[in-house]
Amino acid sequence: MRRELLLVFVAAVALYLPTARYGFVQDDRAIIASNPGAHSIGAALAAFNDPYWPRESKAGLYRPVTILSYAVDWTVSGGRPGWLHLMNALWHGLATVLLVVVLARWLPALAAAAAGLVFAWHPVHVEAVANLVGRAELLVAAGILGAVVAARRRWWIVAVACAALAMFSKEHGVIAAVVILLDKWLQPADDPPYPAAFWLALGVVTLGFLAAWFAVGWVGENDAAAVFYGRSALGRLAVALPAVLRSCVLLVWPVSLSSDYSPRVIPAYSGLSFAAVIGCVIAIAVLILIVWCRRRAPAISLAAALAALSYLPTANLLFASGIVLAERNLYLAVALPAAVIGSGFAWLEQRQHWRAAVAVFSVVAVACCTRSLLRLTAWRDNRAQLLTLLLEHPESYLGHASAAAVLAGRGDTAGARHQYHLADSLFTGDPYLDAAHAIFLLGLGDTAAAAPLVARIRARSAGVADRTGLRARFLFELYRGDRTAATLVRDSALVLFPSDTIWYRNYLQ
Repeated sequence: MRRELLLVFVAAVALYLPTARYGFVQDDRAIIASNPGAHSIGAALAAFNDPYWPRESKAGLYRPVTILSYAVDWTVSGGRPGWLHLMNALWHGLATVLLVVVLARWLPALAAAAAGLVFAWHPVHVEAVANLVGRAELLVAAGILGAVVAARRRWWIVAVACAALAMFSKEHGVIAAVVILLDKWLQPADDPPYPAAFWLALGVVTLGFLAAWFAVGWVGENDAAAVFYGRSALGRLAVALPAVLRSCVLLVWPVSLSSDYSPRVIPAYSGLSFAAVIGCVIAIAVLILIVWCRRRAPAISLAAALAALSYLPTANLLFASGIVLAERNLYLAVALPAAVIGSGFAWLEQRQHWRAAVAVFSVVAVACCTRSLLRLTAWRDNRAQLLTLLLEHPESYLGHASAAAVLAGRGDTAGARHQYHLADSLFTGDPYLDAAHAIFLLGLGDTAAAAPLVARIRARSAGVADRTGLRARFLFELYRGDRTAATLVRDSALVLFPSDTIWYRNYLQ
């Protein structure tokens, strides 16, 4: 399969070569450009006991291998973003090749390559590859798929190392051992069993990662998306199940893409809805598909398991996560539509319907490639990203909140007020938006307009209000003349955020 693998690798990398001209966008700045731990290999190794996000942000997470990969690239390139983008494209190419190798056990070479091309060019991947912080998804995919391939070949140490790479790159890498187990379940009954020592090693690595993640990356309630604040388990499912439906649509018909799937982009239902029912049906159908295809189409069975397992940690079905939905988190899930296309190609190939196989595949591949190319420009820089979001999804409250911050920075007070008003009218449950809006108004001396926002912040727990909320409460008390109350807020804030001492000192001399 050397020719097929080379073709798939080149196709995957070539699509994203234009991103070599792109810069740091959104979270790239905090995680890479402004993070000393990502600027040298020594600093990255020393930061293995640090969370993914800066400690003072209280955002947590634990992805030390991802940070180390940025540090290697930074050392090689001197911090040029173009090099980091190129490396993202290469990691995407590697993950695509490994998927083809995994599927080739059950599919003919051309059919596996067809599946690989669909995976390489699927539009959902644009965010993960074109946005530098999407590196975590690429590393996890390469690690999990590499572990499966290594285990099949009895390279036990390599398989465990690949599983560890996946886990310490991003949280959902913890599924690596389960994916290997499912792959073994799909093999013929006469396939020799894997040794107990191998499973024991995988278990030790998994438990070690979980211990490290809970010790370093866990931040409790701050880790939940704003839409889940104050919701019961059923209330959470009322939001999570429609997101399952949207995820399925993105995998099958990736026309309407977005960098934000917060409330209104995905409606925040408060009870049972038709979308939730369909989402529940889809979740059950995927489980049935895994079992039903075990002997009929093992490639689809494994791909469906990959899709379900990789999506589950951020699906909000079992627990609330930090997002409702993000396209980058569907990176491995694209293996399912890719495997379906590859299996369909193989079915037509076996029946000598070459023209039909080539025609169907060509239409799908060209459509995916074209949509991805058109989507790339949305990630050129922060301006392009924000304008694309506002144009395509004006119902996104986070888009308007970001626009308000930009306009406020440019001194356009009227424009910023308007954008904050739009964001607040679309969704009122985000304490971080309330805090940013209140600080903006207090800077203008408008304490009357800031008062209801500060009241909302007070009504929520201190863990949710966090640094920006405490700053808003402090400024509100200070600007209305209650210096004693401001001092009390400051003292509480410095217990949680001691690095803010200088910020508060500037106001209380």
